[in-house]
Amino acid sequence: MRLDKLTTQFHQALADAQSLANGAGQQFIEPQHLLLALVNQDDGATASLLARAGAQVARLKTELKNALERLPKVEGHGGDVQLSRGLTQLFNVADRLTQKRGDEFMASEMFLSAVCGI
Repeated sequence: MRLDKLTTQFHQALADAQSLANGAGQQFIEPQHLLLALVNQDDGATASLLARAGAQVARLKTELKNALERLPKVEGHGGDVQLSRGLTQLFNVADRLTQKRGDEFMASEMFLSAVCGI
């Protein structure tokens, strides 16, 4: 999976997810970090897509924050934050979906599709 093939907005969400993990003292960027970063984007489509699909976005944000608080924290890792195995697997699924559509760049919608198993 090539991270340079993310859309600009999706790449920004990944950077925000990295900041969330680093700020919480977590060594890995988990799918929950990225999903929270996506729904927090003011100019992103994720929150509106989820709302149109019937999701309670405010509740989802709360649940994601709670899930992140339960993740293990690591001291002394020097801020070196990596993609978790679970997030890497979701990126691989999203990459395959992107290729099937014939798109050159991966958008956050493909990540949501991977998360939902579509």
